[in-house]
Amino acid sequence: MKLVVVSAGLSVPSSTRLLADRLAKATAARVPAEVAVVELRDLAVEIAHNFTNGFPGRALGAAIEAVTQADGLIVVTPVFSASYSGLFKSFFDVLEQGVLAGKPVLIAATGGSARHSLVLEHALRPLFAHLRAVAVPTGVYAASEDWGAEGLAERIERAAGELAGLMTGLSAAGPARDARPASAADGSAEVSADGSAVAPAEGFVRRPREAVAQSATAGRGARTDGFQVVPFEQQLAALRTR
Repeated sequence: MKLVVVSAGLSVPSSTRLLADRLAKATAARVPAEVAVVELRDLAVEIAHNFTNGFPGRALGAAIEAVTQADGLIVVTPVFSASYSGLFKSFFDVLEQGVLAGKPVLIAATGGSARHSLVLEHALRPLFAHLRAVAVPTGVYAASEDWGAEGLAERIERAAGELAGLMTGLSAAGPARDARPASAADGSAEVSADGSAVAPAEGFVRRPREAVAQSATAGRGARTDGFQVVPFEQQLAALRTR
């Protein structure tokens, strides 16, 4: 797997890069991944030229290819004028439309004051929603007073765990299902002529004969093979009348 970190920090050393490195380390501890870092500070001139001539330079082209091929992204920006930096936005402006669609992204930001923490929800999350990326639920904001204080390490670990889960497909797959046939698990599946279990159609629930004895006379659904097929809409309507 490939994990790409995009850091828009400008100074050296940079608190933005420091946060990016901590997020990458926490994520790599959970999922085996090759980590690559894209420093936008080094690409500023090529990004500007790309806007004027329409062609990325060699370094910018390599960065774009890395982001395009990544299995997961960590993006970190400093806060300027209560939003992401212009350099950060410019990099994602030069990407081709759709290259981030469905890609897991961990959003993060640094700033001098905790008052700018909502930049994650008001600026970064809408940006990556527009790019059709999948931003993890936990964004990480680090103000100057957060370094060394309680809370930051926990947010980093939680966000890293969410990104690792998306990268490995655990969140998309959901909890593991019972591997037994439905008839063995709950006795509610039909059995075909060859003895194999037949799962009920989506949107319907099959109940054993005993469970539907009272409702069978109400004319709801049809009885087949000792089971009653009850449409989901009828079940929902019954709940609403209670």
